[in-house]
Amino acid sequence: MLPRLEVVRRLRPVDLVAPGFVQVSTTSGGRSPLPAVAPYVAATAGLDGPVALHLGDQRLAATLDDGSVSLEVTGSGTLRSRRFHRAESPSGLGVSLTGTHVTAWSQEGGRWVARARHDLREVLDTRDEAALAGLEVELPPSGGTAGGFGQLGLRDVRFVTREDGTPLRDDGALWLTATSAGPGFFDTAHTSVWRFDPDALEVAHTADLFFRRPDRPGVFGDHATHLLRSDGRWLVATSTWGDFERPRTRAGRRTEAGLRVTLAESDADLLHGRHVLDTRELPMPTDGLASIATWDPHLVRRGGEWLVGFVSARKFFDFHPAVAGGPSLDELRLLGAATDRTATEGTTLLEVDGEVVVLASDGRDGPRGTRARFPAFDLAMADRGVLDAPYPTNLPWPSLAQVDGTWLMAAFNGRPAGGRLLGYGTHGDLVVMRSR
Repeated sequence: MLPRLEVVRRLRPVDLVAPGFVQVSTTSGGRSPLPAVAPYVAATAGLDGPVALHLGDQRLAATLDDGSVSLEVTGSGTLRSRRFHRAESPSGLGVSLTGTHVTAWSQEGGRWVARARHDLREVLDTRDEAALAGLEVELPPSGGTAGGFGQLGLRDVRFVTREDGTPLRDDGALWLTATSAGPGFFDTAHTSVWRFDPDALEVAHTADLFFRRPDRPGVFGDHATHLLRSDGRWLVATSTWGDFERPRTRAGRRTEAGLRVTLAESDADLLHGRHVLDTRELPMPTDGLASIATWDPHLVRRGGEWLVGFVSARKFFDFHPAVAGGPSLDELRLLGAATDRTATEGTTLLEVDGEVVVLASDGRDGPRGTRARFPAFDLAMADRGVLDAPYPTNLPWPSLAQVDGTWLMAAFNGRPAGGRLLGYGTHGDLVVMRSR
């Protein structure tokens, strides 16, 4: 079906403050305005005093005292990790706000290491747009840098496409959307856009996308996104991972998961800058699937019909790929689902030799015989074989594009960053493959 792919490059951009989104850079201290469109900001400085964010009436400060890094949060006092607070030969201090989480960082040996973290949900509405517009940064006497939060790693990588599924090109370059990993679980991450040079195999961060929900106020870092160009505008299909909630039993009733697919439309230049997009729900047809949640949308329009690949979960975490189709995105019907899978996601639609195939990623926790590989299906989700490609760690998506007669694949792995305090969610490397 496709030629063998081999790994040709691994990339790992790590930035607390995204280089392209610096708002404050100074060699003197004090407070400066740091208006934000979303609760994804950071500040870095030297060691001559605390570095802090002021949001509403809250001061969120990272401090260093005798080698011990802590957070000072208004009303909560000094917060310190019992196991991971001590920095090793620090050269810098940082603070970040990602979703509802504030994190204190120390720079050690050229790497940023998280030393304290606190969830602000019970203290402050970090997603309130009016409060974010009044955000300020406090820097020590030697000054520092502040602006949009960057990333600890990249995952959930997709090529930006036209509606027919072909990659969008710009002077030979391609574009990628990715989940920019934050310091923790899924609710610390957000969607980013990257310009990808297929010759030099380099990426450059050019945009961040954030989302308003149709059913609740605030700005969210939703991710696992597909960005495509259709009829002279942008369509943005994403997954509501920005405030991940599992179903719970309340008053004897089982609640539904809040995780689902949303759709935004925009005429703005979404390849550059930081944007907040209004969304509506894009319901995935899950008849007969016992589905509690859906995610990982991928859209293609072919022959006047829309095709949508997605993932459906029976429970957390028991999930499988599926495909829907219809004359419009509001008239989708289920075409097929690989219900024999229990840990397969990253559903991707790809045209190969004039036919649309469905690719996915079989995780290592799946049933025997369907682990650590990239399966291929037809549109009814019948097995068509396996992609001949190395399988990195975690659950890498099979995002492919044909470029100048060869196939490129952008995937990722599960390698963490940021230190042992953070746990799962700080991955991964961008893993680039190319056909022989």
